[in-house]
Amino acid sequence: MTDVSTAIRTRRFICLLGTLVALVAADGVLSQFLVGSGLGTESNPFIVGWVSESSFLYLKLAGALLCALILWDIYKSSYRLAVFASSVFVILYTGIVYWNIIVFIAAYA
Repeated sequence: MTDVSTAIRTRRFICLLGTLVALVAADGVLSQFLVGSGLGTESNPFIVGWVSESSFLYLKLAGALLCALILWDIYKSSYRLAVFASSVFVILYTGIVYWNIIVFIAAYA
């Protein structure tokens, strides 16, 4: 594989990781707003107690960045596995963010 195609592949993967971190951040912001406003509830039993805390978004972002670093480490040894796993997480978080947006719209409709 040429250096140019490797650089393009790496840049695409970095964009995929950036998308994942942005979706996790959007999920955190929407979840905190919906739960704080009483418009929704948190379904994740591991973070249900933290949603109303001021440090929730920092914890959410720290977890997302840690996952991105782990996926980057996997990328260095197994490109296909890292792209597959990252793509699955992006699809899942896209669904979660859409769900939060639907709850938000339904609450104000």
